[in-house]
Amino acid sequence: MGRLWSLLGAVLLCVWWRAAAERLRYAIPEELGRGSLVGPLARDLGLSADELPARKLRIVAGDEKQYFSLEEDNRNLRVKDRIDRESICGAVSPCVLSLEAVVENPFDIFHVSVAIQDINDNAPQFDGELVTIEMIESTPPGTRFPLGSARDPDIGENSLQNYELTPNTLFSLLVRESPDGTKHAELVLENVLDREKQRNHNLILTAVDGGDPVRSGTAQIKINVTDANDNPPVFTKEIYTVRLMENLPEGSLAFQVKATDNDEGTNAEITYSFSDTAKNIRQLFTLDPRTGDVKVAGPLDYEERKYYEVSVEGKDGGGLTAHAKVHIDIIDVNDHAPTLSLLPILNPIPEDSVPSTVIAVINVRDRDSGENGEVSCKMDGKLPFRLETSSENTYKLIIDTLDREQASEHRVSVVARDRGRPALWSSTELVLEVSDVNDNAPVFEEAAYSAYVAENNAAGALVVRVQARDADAGANGRVSYWLAGGSAGAAGAAPLVSVEARSGALYAQRSLDYEQCREFWVAVRAQDGGAPARSSTATVRVFVLDRNDNAPRVLWPAAGAGAAAAFEVVPRSAEAGYLVAKVVAVDADAGRNAWLSYELVQASEPALFRVGLHSGEVRTARAVSERDAAKQRVVAVVKDHGQPALSATATLHVVLAESLQEALPELSERPAGAEAAAAAAELQFYLVLALALLSALLVLSVALAVLARLRRAGPPAVLRCLGAQRFSLAGAAFPADFCEGTLPYSYNLCVAAPARAVPEAAWPPPPVPVLSAEELLGGDECEKPSPNSSAVVGETLADPEAPQVCKAESSCCFSSAFPYLVTFPPGFPRGVWVGKTGPCLRQGMKERDVFFF
Repeated sequence: MGRLWSLLGAVLLCVWWRAAAERLRYAIPEELGRGSLVGPLARDLGLSADELPARKLRIVAGDEKQYFSLEEDNRNLRVKDRIDRESICGAVSPCVLSLEAVVENPFDIFHVSVAIQDINDNAPQFDGELVTIEMIESTPPGTRFPLGSARDPDIGENSLQNYELTPNTLFSLLVRESPDGTKHAELVLENVLDREKQRNHNLILTAVDGGDPVRSGTAQIKINVTDANDNPPVFTKEIYTVRLMENLPEGSLAFQVKATDNDEGTNAEITYSFSDTAKNIRQLFTLDPRTGDVKVAGPLDYEERKYYEVSVEGKDGGGLTAHAKVHIDIIDVNDHAPTLSLLPILNPIPEDSVPSTVIAVINVRDRDSGENGEVSCKMDGKLPFRLETSSENTYKLIIDTLDREQASEHRVSVVARDRGRPALWSSTELVLEVSDVNDNAPVFEEAAYSAYVAENNAAGALVVRVQARDADAGANGRVSYWLAGGSAGAAGAAPLVSVEARSGALYAQRSLDYEQCREFWVAVRAQDGGAPARSSTATVRVFVLDRNDNAPRVLWPAAGAGAAAAFEVVPRSAEAGYLVAKVVAVDADAGRNAWLSYELVQASEPALFRVGLHSGEVRTARAVSERDAAKQRVVAVVKDHGQPALSATATLHVVLAESLQEALPELSERPAGAEAAAAAAELQFYLVLALALLSALLVLSVALAVLARLRRAGPPAVLRCLGAQRFSLAGAAFPADFCEGTLPYSYNLCVAAPARAVPEAAWPPPPVPVLSAEELLGGDECEKPSPNSSAVVGETLADPEAPQVCKAESSCCFSSAFPYLVTFPPGFPRGVWVGKTGPCLRQGMKERDVFFF
């Protein structure tokens, strides 16, 4: 009863301990039933019941057959299938089964080994139940006869321990132990045999193990006593030692035994046979009874068995025998490739995974021994992963750095190679997918776009299409477009265009006008659909292209129904090439659309005048003669170079006279309907003149005092006509191409303004106001001022020859070179005159001459 309790305790008791960090060892007896407890694995790993669902405890068996499993709640390790220590490990001790326990969050591997303890479940057995021995009666006492050995698969105390023989006076039992620990029984002849007294002897040989309870096996020994044969056979060696490669092909000669006999005749004829050899060994080797050659009859496998012991008997014709032992060592050959088992941990893998994250566990096994069983693992190709050794046969596949945009899928091929010669290898492939993370902002195809749109375009016309690409996938790579600001001109840049959110197409919101705005820019933002979203910005510059939608505008001579007539006085002594006047015109367009050319289309004397094609200068084509009429009318047309060309006309009245006094009668001729208006104007003029004379003394004294003070301080800005630039900075300038072809020659421009009257004797003259470009051209302001517009209102011209603009009714222009007042006679028509040589001076006139407009 005590033994039964001991056995039951050994079955139920599981011993565990930690041999090193992260390694557990358990020990269980063999032959436990399915579901038997091995050990509380979760508790021994330090995992609480609350942690188990999140840690996902699993086991990976290192052996080909899985003998253990976890309970449904992953707490205890239990036996999955019957464990027979003898079939698993044979004579190897200790018998240990290895497995790995894997947990996650965080990831870790624990190595578990289960030692299988032997129980006495096998009794010793002999190869045969009957052992027959032939003994010649002359056999001397002390001769020993091998009886063989019994087989007990158990190990340790449970294996074969001793032999027992039936007591008798002729024979005794001798037990010998071989180097490998196997115990053999030999029969020793103690006294001389006498065949005539007893021809046969029957004995019982018993093999006993050391288990509890003790198990035993028996064999019957039958001894036949024969007549004398003087010389028994003798082997050349008592023990043969043979080393065989495990891959030796069947039919190959393994070894040869040789015995000799000094007898003659049949007593010297030796026959060889196996004795005391297990049946499974007899299936692997064959013995030629005549020659003693032993050949390989079956496959030798080092992994199955590393050592064999064979007994060979040599018997002569007289029945005498000799015995020899053959020790066969099997040499390992690299005939097993490594085996790989994969346990994926994380798949798919987020591309922002932290480096050193474990994504798979790889277990490697090789059944060979020594260098043939030493295995190393490597990955094929350059991949963002690396292998790290976890234990002798376990590797971890670890992330380095991932980028889904470079590769969304990785095929990891792991190759295991042993150190045999030649080396054997095997491989396995693991397909890993990389999941996307929004780590890329949209990228425009161009950092800056340029678009060209002709003015007067239709509202909703396509301006340009921008394109941005996002290397991410799904919503992270879906791009939308938005306006993110832009330049703000006179009309405002933001409402000029709109962008389609999906396509990136920019459309004009309304018609564009080159004369109002020549270019503008907008910022377009591309934004993906990630969370958080990423974006980038590109600049789009839109250039408005000019069309010929503005006709030339004549500045001089003035045109229109309400404008005064323009007169020029040409002396009758003028030669060919005499400058009569200059037609001044501008075009608000740009480029070829603003290139102006002049042609003479009508004249009282067509042969008398000509006009410069590009300058607009009206000159005499021949010398003036006495026969030419005193009053001449010249009409010039101004054309631009647009397609189609636009034009304007300018009419110039010319009086042929040697002096102003001579030209006055011609200039004073009016239509009959204008006499009353002339008389009223003359009366008004004299009234104003009288009033001016009354205040002349006061104004003159004050003016002289102010002039004296100003001369010491420098000329004031109010007395300066214009600066070196053509236009004031305060007003908008002519278009940028105004100077490119519209006004290629410098001239002096004076405009009569009938709104005010100035006393005739006033000195210094009143300040000369400056006309802005809007007043001259009636143009609109755009974004940028003209590059030539830098003068300030009221600033004195540094160059007296520079163009000057005046508004005074009674004075045109003046400078230090011409300090005299020029007045209009009563009823004289107001107009505009352009001088040639200087401010308000004409060719052939003196500075003190008084002339009228």
